[in-house]
Amino acid sequence: MLDTFRRTCDQHEHPASVLTDNGMVYTVRFAGRRGGRNHLEHELHRLGIVQKNGRPNHPTTQGKVERFQQTMKKWLRAQPDQPTTVHELQALLDTFTEHYNHHRPHRSLPHRQTPATAYQATPKARPSTTAREHDSHDRLRRDKIDKTGCVTLRIAGKLRHIGIGRPHAGTHVLLLIHDHDVRIINAATGEILRELTIDLTRDLTRDYQPRGTNTQK
Repeated sequence: MLDTFRRTCDQHEHPASVLTDNGMVYTVRFAGRRGGRNHLEHELHRLGIVQKNGRPNHPTTQGKVERFQQTMKKWLRAQPDQPTTVHELQALLDTFTEHYNHHRPHRSLPHRQTPATAYQATPKARPSTTAREHDSHDRLRRDKIDKTGCVTLRIAGKLRHIGIGRPHAGTHVLLLIHDHDVRIINAATGEILRELTIDLTRDLTRDYQPRGTNTQK
């Protein structure tokens, strides 16, 4: 999902906001946010793009795209040569997209414009640097340091292993998380065992957070 979003932005630039349903690939807000924001939510927050999600059990919120999909499915079923492979299906979808966006007049648009004409003539809203500056994600987690001296924490859809040290194995801890700032505290004594900031802009794939570094390298 994240790769598709980025490719779309490369082609059309970043929007000011996005609207989706509540599928887990779009948001984890109905999953209790136990794992923090997912990959897409993290990326939208990083870019300052406002995220909008439809109201549960209210499918008309995404009515326009649902209507588009209905038109597309009808067109596909009407083709005399039905696809038998993924490549053939993709070729038909490309043909439909070109016809729908650039050639087919739309009654809902002024002067029966095509979507491409209307899109190109409309000023584009862009992300705001202040739109989400107060939109932080704060969590409190209870955990126990494992026998390797680590605790785990899911950030941006990926499980991270944070090194505390083998001498602390078995210690019960509190994890205070503010976005990507993490503070790990001995639950019994209140001692701060580690503080770090996980810098996802450097490497989204990094898992282990070794001791001796405050940020992800």
